[in-house]
Amino acid sequence: MPQDERWLAALPIFNEVQYVDRILDQVSQFASNILVVDDGSTDGTSEKLAQRRDIAIIRHPTNRGYGAALKSAFDYTLANGFAGVVTLDADGQHQPKRIPAFIDMARTADIVSGSRYLHHFDGDDAPPEERLFINRRITMDINRKFGLQLTDSFCGFKAYRRSALERLDITEFGYAMPLQLWVQAANAELEIVEMAVPLIYLDLERNFGGSLNHAETRLNHYNEVIQTELDRLAAASDCVDRSDDHCQWS
Repeated sequence: MPQDERWLAALPIFNEVQYVDRILDQVSQFASNILVVDDGSTDGTSEKLAQRRDIAIIRHPTNRGYGAALKSAFDYTLANGFAGVVTLDADGQHQPKRIPAFIDMARTADIVSGSRYLHHFDGDDAPPEERLFINRRITMDINRKFGLQLTDSFCGFKAYRRSALERLDITEFGYAMPLQLWVQAANAELEIVEMAVPLIYLDLERNFGGSLNHAETRLNHYNEVIQTELDRLAAASDCVDRSDDHCQWS
């Protein structure tokens, strides 16, 4: 594959010792270039990663957050001349065999975002009710604000073209990172398409961190992240004329 056609598969990882080798063995069947961002693991994951010779590793000394891990992957993609990056989780919820399909679709789109609700697959799991409610609520709000047509605003299985990454400035380092992403992508008028992926929930008791484990608190936080990014973009664009579509977002 020519230098400018190389794609990276990147996995943010935090304490996935149970799954990491199995998932990376699968990823290596469908990607020639693999990056793992070890976000301060303390359960033996780091030691397992150190034994592998088929991956590049970025290690955060402490746990900085899901968004911070993806930010490191984006920076690595740009710094190393890749045409783009496919991001997927390392806990078994994303099927590595779909990586080539994401790359193919990204040849004509800026961002390809996995959707667990675009199509029903045989064997789909039932998502936790409160997480489904929050996803639907936030997705509806994002579509209404920005004229998007998303069905799943939180799926981490995505493909980003290099040109898209160059337009993003991710500073939200927690699980709310995708929301900042959608605000920036809409503002940059990036071409976004969704790809249907199976709904696999292995981590039914995800720890979102402290008070964010409470659903209402988490929903409020997500809305605050969206509004903060809107305010930042509005200020940056010197929105004097409030009839401008971008200014109206805020």
